[in-house]
Amino acid sequence: MIPLLHDFTDATVLVFGGGPVGARKARRFAREARVLVVSPAFADRDFDGAELIRAAPEPDDVAGWLERATPALVVAATDDAALNEAVAEAARDRGILVNRADRSGEREPGSVVVPATVRDEPVVVAVATGGTAPALSKYLRRELEETVDGAGEVARACGALREELKSRDVPADRRRELVTDVVNSPDVWTALRTGASNYSQVIEDVLGEELATGGDRP
Repeated sequence: MIPLLHDFTDATVLVFGGGPVGARKARRFAREARVLVVSPAFADRDFDGAELIRAAPEPDDVAGWLERATPALVVAATDDAALNEAVAEAARDRGILVNRADRSGEREPGSVVVPATVRDEPVVVAVATGGTAPALSKYLRRELEETVDGAGEVARACGALREELKSRDVPADRRRELVTDVVNSPDVWTALRTGASNYSQVIEDVLGEELATGGDRP
């Protein structure tokens, strides 16, 4: 499988299953999408603002739910294998992406895996094991949390610095050098992580040094 990032802004995600797995999936997608959760009962868990629809669809009913909701992604997270299969089949027939929570290993076309993720917006790091070792994904996610901490602020600094340098007609090669220097600087990471500095100050420091040296590297 090849990992991709998908923007779910203004899209609908339809989740079948209101148990702990369905709740977790709903929380994951609710950060961007409109999420509908269909289930006869709901776990005593946080669904993060998803719309909860109390219903007990049979396999033959799934197609109708997809037609009404027109989702970008369907999640099959029930404890009924026949219903999950009907959800997956109806999604495939309509060219809709599907995440089947009760399957691991090999996947059919149109089937997606929701990886473990570490976020420090706008930076997102995803870890997946092809569904074969979820515990390993969780472990690696915890290990990465410390590494990624502060990356969002560094990313904002780099983006704003690149635009400022471009507006000053700094050559592309030199822009890349300066941005790379920021990324590779332990002092910058420490300052941004601790709040001792912000990305605006980083940009000012880089520009001040660039003007002072006239673009000449030591």
